[in-house]
Amino acid sequence: MLINMVLTENDLSYKQCSLTVMDNIADPDIRFDAKGICNYAKEFYQNFNENIPSDGQKKLEQLIDNIIKDGEGKPYDCLTGISGGVDSSYMIMKAKEWGLRPLIVHFDNGWNTEVAVRNINNIIQKTGFELYTLVVDWEEFKDLQLSYIKSGVVDLEVPTDHAIYATWLKLAKKFNIKYILNGNNYLTESIMPPSWIFNKTDAVNLLAIHKKFGTKKLKTYPIIKPSQQILYNYMIKASVIRPLNLIQYNKTVAKEELKKNFDWVDYGGKHYESFYTKFYQAYILPQKFKIDKRKAHLSNLILSKEISREEALAQLKLPLYSSQELKTDKEYFIKKLGISNDFFEKYIHAPQVSHSYYGEQKLLLDAYPFLRPLRPIYRLYKKR
Repeated sequence: MLINMVLTENDLSYKQCSLTVMDNIADPDIRFDAKGICNYAKEFYQNFNENIPSDGQKKLEQLIDNIIKDGEGKPYDCLTGISGGVDSSYMIMKAKEWGLRPLIVHFDNGWNTEVAVRNINNIIQKTGFELYTLVVDWEEFKDLQLSYIKSGVVDLEVPTDHAIYATWLKLAKKFNIKYILNGNNYLTESIMPPSWIFNKTDAVNLLAIHKKFGTKKLKTYPIIKPSQQILYNYMIKASVIRPLNLIQYNKTVAKEELKKNFDWVDYGGKHYESFYTKFYQAYILPQKFKIDKRKAHLSNLILSKEISREEALAQLKLPLYSSQELKTDKEYFIKKLGISNDFFEKYIHAPQVSHSYYGEQKLLLDAYPFLRPLRPIYRLYKKR
């Protein structure tokens, strides 16, 4: 399925939310009420109490107690990832304060910035936590990333995110870890249009894209298939927990605390600790898909009262790239992937292709008919 997006701010049909900075350029499926308030703002407030419980401190204390008790006699009582970014770094800082013993997991996909590496080293050195770094064969991983570029789909982060998720679960199985702490949080990451992303755990879609466009076998790349997900979800019962939802998380405050405690260095935009993510979000998404992710990121901060709408609108007027920086980063991106400038320009101007065009992974209970009697148990488990 080919998708073309041509709406601009000069069109009469252009609309922007009256509370956030979300609009119908980046998300044609956005909805507005009579007051011009978008569905994302309304959903944020409707789901706030469910995601940010009033008794968060009590639940946090109980969670910490459960993690420590479950970890008795084990080398680690939990697991968490690190990218060098603010959320994952702050999650680790809090784990240290709470007296937890996490195994820290990092995926070196070949695109780390120097700032990210420095931040990771500082945090590991000062916490004393053990670091597990997943390193896959670069030529193999590059081939997978190129497959996604050739496919024309929107979510070019799936290869990285899937590997991280798969590694988390495999390490949880290896060390019998029941708790995976995730730095994702409702206040700064609840707004994300479905059309901007894809299911990171979908191995069917990933393998189909690589089969069609890839040239190398995935020998070192970790994949979590449906059958393995059943094993982890129903036998090992490893749970992904988001503890930052149980505290008064403020990204600005978090950055200051990280700078003070770990000599942490800010890297600019959200997730710009990865060069690949920076170029993807600051150039590929807006140029090819007409998506400016700053609109979602800033809208979250508006609704969580970290910044005003006027401040967000002012930030959106700033260029994503300076001309010289773009030239340097574009040349590096093209050279590292081993593609030509002509290939890249044709890719940028080619129509988008839906992920579903290549096939999707069914829900586990639908993929395996013999498990359908477990549907009521599955629904109950999903509500936990």
